[in-house]
Amino acid sequence: MTKLISILFSSLILVQSFNISFEDLSKLNVLLEHADYHQETYGDSFFEFLSEHYGDEIAQHQNDHKEHEDLPFKHKHQTCAHVNTAFTFNKIYFEIGSQPILTIPSNFFYKESSSSFEKPSVFHPPLFT
Repeated sequence: MTKLISILFSSLILVQSFNISFEDLSKLNVLLEHADYHQETYGDSFFEFLSEHYGDEIAQHQNDHKEHEDLPFKHKHQTCAHVNTAFTFNKIYFEIGSQPILTIPSNFFYKESSSSFEKPSVFHPPLFT
């Protein structure tokens, strides 16, 4: 049972990777009609038709007909995100040096009003005579 489930899930992932939608399946009739048009007009075989519309010759045959927009499997793929990352290996050197300490003139003078050296008589230890 687990093998059957794994085969079903893997085939589901495979079919989804083809990026075939229901819209493409509904446009298969347009594909066959356009292939018949090319066979009658230009004498192209079905494989030549596929090469002109989906293969290597797409650049030469792209703007000849306005029916090309209605063909299936012509997705715009605006949601794909392909990011090219260019790596540059520039060496950056940091110099760690000591900056000279500037002497700041002292303009602040504080004199404590009481001194800890002079203790009041209350805090003296008792005298024994």
